[in-house]
Amino acid sequence: MVQKTKTRVARYPAAAVGDFCNVVVKKGPGELRGQIFGAVIVRQKYAVRRLNGTRVTFEDNAAVLVTPEGEIKGTEIKGPVAVEAAEKYPRIANLASMVV
Repeated sequence: MVQKTKTRVARYPAAAVGDFCNVVVKKGPGELRGQIFGAVIVRQKYAVRRLNGTRVTFEDNAAVLVTPEGEIKGTEIKGPVAVEAAEKYPRIANLASMVV
C-alpha cells in the first residue's frame, strides 16, 4: 500500500522509485520474514522517465526498509540507487554505494 498518495476513488495506487510504501518481507532473516514494514523503493524494472527526457531501467526491483521518520533499518545497501530516491531520502544516499 502506497502512503501519502491522492488518487481516484477505487483505483489502486501504484508506487514508483522514491515512494514510501508498506511491504511484507519475503526474503531475509527469520525474525523479519512475514512482518510488515515501511520501505522506500530504490530500483524498479519499469522505465522511469526523468525531467531531461531520459529513461532509466534497472535489472531488478528493490526497496530499503525505513521507519516512518526516515531512519534506515539496515546497515548497507547492495546495488545502485536511483537519484529520485536519493534526493528525497538523504540517509539512503549516504549508505548507497552508487547513485544512478
